[in-house]
Amino acid sequence: MELFFTFVKIGLFTFGGGYAIISMIENNCVEKKAWITHDEMMDVTVIAESTPGPIAINCATFIGYKKAGFLGALVATLGIVVPSFIVIFLISMFLDNFLEITIVANAFKGIKVGVGLLILDAAITMINKMQKKRNCQD
Repeated sequence: MELFFTFVKIGLFTFGGGYAIISMIENNCVEKKAWITHDEMMDVTVIAESTPGPIAINCATFIGYKKAGFLGALVATLGIVVPSFIVIFLISMFLDNFLEITIVANAFKGIKVGVGLLILDAAITMINKMQKKRNCQD
């Protein structure tokens, strides 16, 4: 259940797709829960990026598998997918009127900025870790 709800929270509160989610996945699964190491997160990001499918789902599936085998992979994948599915389904029911609401339109402008910052944070974190790893090998 902890695995499922961790990925539900990540899927529910992160906007902007896979690259924006990487920062949240790393924060939750590496730093807070220590389910995988920083090196494993770097590896899973590269593998998830190079395999077919959305990067966030691929990362969740790998981490779930690492934590609890096949069932963990299934639970983590469902956890990251279900919130987006529900939100998109609800929005599609009211799409015509939804974007006309001033608060919603302004919220989406703010979300765009937040997504950019999440992607930048993930990139900076990975670059810093690669530099530290390279300096340790020298």
